[in-house]
Amino acid sequence: MTNLYTTLQKLCACPSVSGREERIREMLREMIAPFCDEVSVDNLGNLIAKKKGAKADGTKIMLCAHMDEIGFLVTFIEKNGLLRVAPIGGIKSVSAAFTEVISERGVAGVLVPNTKTKPEDLSTDKLYIDLGVKDQKSAERKVSVGDFFVLRGGVRRLAGRRICGRPIDDRIGCAVLLSVAERLSRTSLDGDVYYVFSAQEEVGGRGALPAAFAIRPDVSLCVDVTGTGDTPGADAMACSLGEGVAVKIKDSSLICHEEVVFELCRLAEENKIPYQREILLHGGTDASQMQLAGSGSRAGALSIPCRYIHSAVELCELGDAEACVALAEQFVLSIK
Repeated sequence: MTNLYTTLQKLCACPSVSGREERIREMLREMIAPFCDEVSVDNLGNLIAKKKGAKADGTKIMLCAHMDEIGFLVTFIEKNGLLRVAPIGGIKSVSAAFTEVISERGVAGVLVPNTKTKPEDLSTDKLYIDLGVKDQKSAERKVSVGDFFVLRGGVRRLAGRRICGRPIDDRIGCAVLLSVAERLSRTSLDGDVYYVFSAQEEVGGRGALPAAFAIRPDVSLCVDVTGTGDTPGADAMACSLGEGVAVKIKDSSLICHEEVVFELCRLAEENKIPYQREILLHGGTDASQMQLAGSGSRAGALSIPCRYIHSAVELCELGDAEACVALAEQFVLSIK
């Protein structure tokens, strides 16, 4: 079986902001193709891999993880060569300031705030990218208005089985789907299974909706990260690192299907897979879009607890991701 951490390292090294997912999509296409019967890309840029079931009328299952990440759009190049930017997705300016960034063309720079900007006043319009050039013409030889930048990616090990880096949101979900596809590749299933790597989740879950409408799944399962309640000052939340995969009950965008939640919890207990229950008061995932497909699908979500989401040091535990793989596999196998 492919090592989850090795896969994550490869995926996180590939910058692909919302709306510019070409590079990560081609990488994922190559990685999942051996485990599926059909691989396609829809008009919005979603990657859809299908494993055919044995029965034409079998239950259709959709598993989804988003492949895009937050970032910055170059809006203006000043005479001194500094770049002004606009946010793509949910940028936390305090977390993003004083970090290395890289463009879709591979141009390196640093993201910094205007001089003397107070932390409480920090916003994206007070950030700029310094490429290290001397003037506007030098900058224009490297970048153009409309280019995208992201925080430099990569993951590294910390103590025990904990890792940090970016964009763990949601390349770790993509790694989980790859592992599930590999595990199920030699198993005969009644219904079709669709593995969807969605585009533009960070700007409103735009990719998952048309993908789900095209597939019209009977059951759908989203895999993404979730916040935790185990750090100083965090909102009260029954999710912690190292306690297992989180079975979502509700977030601010959906209430998961009761039967799906019950079955996920039952399977976790039956197979001794560590799990915890998740109620996320702020934020949502592609599950809300998948729930609305066609006449609706029985939608649920599995989450990997993650600290410091949307920063340069997103932090999670590999054991929780492995539990997610195990539970997602059992869930697919349980559907008749």
